[in-house]
Amino acid sequence: MNNFIRVGYRPLATVVFALAVCGLCYCPSAFGQTVAASPSPAASPGLASEGKEVKNVVATPKPPEPRFKIYGWIEGGITGNPDSPIDNHNFGHLFTDRANEPLLNQVSIVGERALDPNATGFDWGFKVWFMEGSDSRYTKSMGFLDLATDSRIQPDFPEVYVSAHIPVGSTGGIDLKVGKYADPMSAETIDPRNNIFYSHSYIFNFGVPLNDTGFLAIFHVNKYLDLYGGLNRGEQATFKDNNSSLAFEGGFGLNLLDGNLATVALTHIGPEDPGNNHDYRYLNDITTTWKVTKALTWITDINFVYEASVNAWGGGVAQYFTYALNDWLTLGLRAEIWRDEKGFFVAEFADNNNFIHLLRGDPIPPDPSDYSGGNTTYFETTWGVTIKPPVPKPLAALLIRPEVRYDRALNNSQPFAQHSSQDQWTLGLDVILEF
Repeated sequence: MNNFIRVGYRPLATVVFALAVCGLCYCPSAFGQTVAASPSPAASPGLASEGKEVKNVVATPKPPEPRFKIYGWIEGGITGNPDSPIDNHNFGHLFTDRANEPLLNQVSIVGERALDPNATGFDWGFKVWFMEGSDSRYTKSMGFLDLATDSRIQPDFPEVYVSAHIPVGSTGGIDLKVGKYADPMSAETIDPRNNIFYSHSYIFNFGVPLNDTGFLAIFHVNKYLDLYGGLNRGEQATFKDNNSSLAFEGGFGLNLLDGNLATVALTHIGPEDPGNNHDYRYLNDITTTWKVTKALTWITDINFVYEASVNAWGGGVAQYFTYALNDWLTLGLRAEIWRDEKGFFVAEFADNNNFIHLLRGDPIPPDPSDYSGGNTTYFETTWGVTIKPPVPKPLAALLIRPEVRYDRALNNSQPFAQHSSQDQWTLGLDVILEF
């Protein structure tokens, strides 16, 4: 990530917006013939008791799923902090940074034609994801709605890309993505439906890129091995690049145990500092997901980052466990250690736009709530549950995720509550409504 700073609190703006998305999707249906006459039990198949031939009843087949879909979700939540920090910030958090204040994190609408995972010939697709909410303060990219507003609720397009599956001989072919897309590093994602907890890990917040603009290809060598490779404009750079330099992302994926054990190892390399196109930043991540049983899943995320301009490194490991008690209740645990050697990576941003201003290289007025955690080794552990009660159609799902999180500096530094505490407790709760 980048050298982070943060800015002062601004009251939560209430934003009501309407987004009309019109999509047309047509799939021809195949209709079978239904004949009223049917054979008696004593008759031979296809013959009536009176010797007349009749046709068997043919059930009408179910139309195939449409390839193009429009869907979305709404996420809102609150993170309580018993210490009630004077700047109303939970240090070490980004998307859940406000203490004791409700957040409308995301109102997302997606139009997508996904690639067919079983395609053997050429296939194509696309995705357009629009999001409005407080999460956009940290997901937006340079030059793309980055300074559209300075309120807490902001617009963003986390993903706008086209994709293709290209067959290659006897291999599994190549999946190609071109445009703006979420970076595939780490065990967590911008889409909250794919995460175990409301709050994010240090790795996700400070150790990996959140989105890229460029192209990324995945070569499915065989059913066990995938190769990744692509070029992009750098971390969260779209129509503006703070140093006019490209970055490379590549690595490999392993798919073992009939898909129950998967590893993705990726590296992202390129200059990232504003006005500096010769000092490189190296972001490396290995995520392993092991489906131990039908109910138990084990995820290990290993991360290492290095910034050449200040000779600073960071990194650590996060371990996740989830256990599905039944269809509607899942238990979750995360434990993480992440080291920030010189205080370059982990920080707090008090103003809504200070994060993107830092990426752009814009001057930022001094504020006591803009600070890094200094030379610190962070430990955090989070316990939570995901409750998925049934919902009526046309709603798709409802997720309720309470959590308890504890953060501590292991080297006796005091990064929390404006350098006044060695540890921090938070109580989080978010609700996701899918449609």
